[in-house]
Amino acid sequence: MATAPLTGAPTDPCRRIRRACHARRRQRPSVNWELFALLLILAAAAVLYAWGIDRAGVHPYYSAAVRSMAANWHAFVYGGLDPSGSVTVDKIPGALWPQALSVMLFGPHNWAVVLPQVLEGVLAVWVLYRIVRAWAGPTAGLLAALVLTLTPMTVALNRHTIPDTLLVLLLVLAAGSLQRAVTTGGLLPLLGCGTWVGLAFQAKMLQAWLVLPVFAAVYQLAAPGSPLERARRLLLAGVTTVLVSCSWLLLVGATPAENRPYIDGTTNNNPFTLVFGYNGLSRFGHDPHALGAVAGTAASRTTGNTGWTMLVNESLAPQIAWLLPLAVLALVLGVWWRAGLPRTDRLRTGFLLWGGWLAVHVVVFSNSNGNHGYYTAVLAPSLAALTGGGLAVFRSEHRAGGRRRAALPVAIGLTVLWAAVVEGPHGAFAPWLLPMVLMLGLCGTVGLWTSGPDTTRRAVHGALAAALAAVLLAPAVWAASCLDRRYPGSPIEPLAGPVGPGYQGAHHHRVRIPRNPLNQPSPRDAALLSYLSAHRSGEQYLLATQAAYGAEPLLRATSQPLLVMGGFTGLTPYPTPLRLSDLVATHHLRYALLTTRRPSTPATAWVRSICTRIPPSAYGRTSDGSFTLYDCARRDN
Repeated sequence: MATAPLTGAPTDPCRRIRRACHARRRQRPSVNWELFALLLILAAAAVLYAWGIDRAGVHPYYSAAVRSMAANWHAFVYGGLDPSGSVTVDKIPGALWPQALSVMLFGPHNWAVVLPQVLEGVLAVWVLYRIVRAWAGPTAGLLAALVLTLTPMTVALNRHTIPDTLLVLLLVLAAGSLQRAVTTGGLLPLLGCGTWVGLAFQAKMLQAWLVLPVFAAVYQLAAPGSPLERARRLLLAGVTTVLVSCSWLLLVGATPAENRPYIDGTTNNNPFTLVFGYNGLSRFGHDPHALGAVAGTAASRTTGNTGWTMLVNESLAPQIAWLLPLAVLALVLGVWWRAGLPRTDRLRTGFLLWGGWLAVHVVVFSNSNGNHGYYTAVLAPSLAALTGGGLAVFRSEHRAGGRRRAALPVAIGLTVLWAAVVEGPHGAFAPWLLPMVLMLGLCGTVGLWTSGPDTTRRAVHGALAAALAAVLLAPAVWAASCLDRRYPGSPIEPLAGPVGPGYQGAHHHRVRIPRNPLNQPSPRDAALLSYLSAHRSGEQYLLATQAAYGAEPLLRATSQPLLVMGGFTGLTPYPTPLRLSDLVATHHLRYALLTTRRPSTPATAWVRSICTRIPPSAYGRTSDGSFTLYDCARRDN
């Protein structure tokens, strides 16, 4: 007599179906948990970057140009500093285009200028998550996104109007395209990488090209195909990069000079001089007039952030360097442990990509003549990716046991000790922070070091949670300080916490920082604009100013054309005295505003010798500081 099969036997179809259903139910929570964690990180990024941006301090020079570009499409395309487009800004205007479009859409408000930076910052977090997830797994992707979100320099930068926010986003997109190109061997992702780098060039010019040697080396080393085929594809991608990078330069160069603004920062009105001379060799070399540049970039040489210790000085270390030991250890071990594997090994390739990104920027910054603190924001994606990928690999080795399991507690211990070094000079900022970090670090390090096969999962997870909190708490507190009105950051030099412009002394006394609001002139500017408007009789320009220094507050307050003599520095040879005389003679210009805070030029000397000085009392002011208003319709001679 045959016996019926047991119900629980593997051959039972119902049993197999139930097992499959249970397996799907077990998988679903993990997927939902990853999505939930990602949404929390993105929400945190949005809050950190956007909270209180109506009070944000916008860059006085860039915001003036944005107001002008939003008022006139000609100024928009060519990057005109004033609405008539008489002279350009002293950069490629790519990073200002999103801000100008936002002002066009929402009006001249501070938050409208900052909003594109907020969106770019949140998008960079999401893109980095996807890239690192594809490289090292979901945990690594979430950790990288969290680290980027909580990097103090990233938070400070994304709440202001500096071009580096867009640079970071575009370079992260380029890294993602390169990763796909290395994985698939396809040409289109590699061309996409070149396109993203070219667009990043529109945002920050030559700095965007710093990653190119790393990208090329990683592709040549790890992409599939023969060496000759890889080199041919790299050549095509390089041509794409150059064409996209120089697209605005070619457009401006092909436009007759009389139909476009004068190129600021140049003595020859050449857009290539603006990029490769004024913002290139002149800034970082020894020839201030390189390629016909105006010698006006000395300020960039005196920021103090230079040399091999720049990343660890008291101002910059709390902005960017909290996880530097962990990232370096991840790079070294990530490459060392995978030595001998095929050259296309995906995990090692990722460590080389992000490690190379970090290394090339550190070398260049350390050897330049001086760097603004916000330049280091471009290091944040590489540090975040190395941290996320490194912790994921260390965690995997810790689970597997063996000698490599010690890497995770060692990495946590080194990072916590480094946090004590970074936080030491700023103990008065948050006195509780350092003891808390040390306590969490001790718990996490000891718990991970002593855990073994018999340790419960709850204990291991507790040690991991303490370790993660120890390495992220300090940067999170410094990042959150940007939401405190006591630490708003300078509009020109945004930094998190009690460092940088605006703070002095051991007790961090607050110094008022001008917020440079759009569409809200000061009493002095309102009186001056009222006087000029009342006495204007059809002239093209409301006013001519000596350099951008005098024009900035007026351009933020009005969309009327202003002639900015000398451009940003006041030294650009535009307009010439003859051109200025013609404008006055043909009734295109009547008034000029000069200042003692900028050097004299032939054009300003002509104004002083020909035009009549107007006392401040004429427009309701007892004094006008370093400024003097002249009426060129009333000649002294």
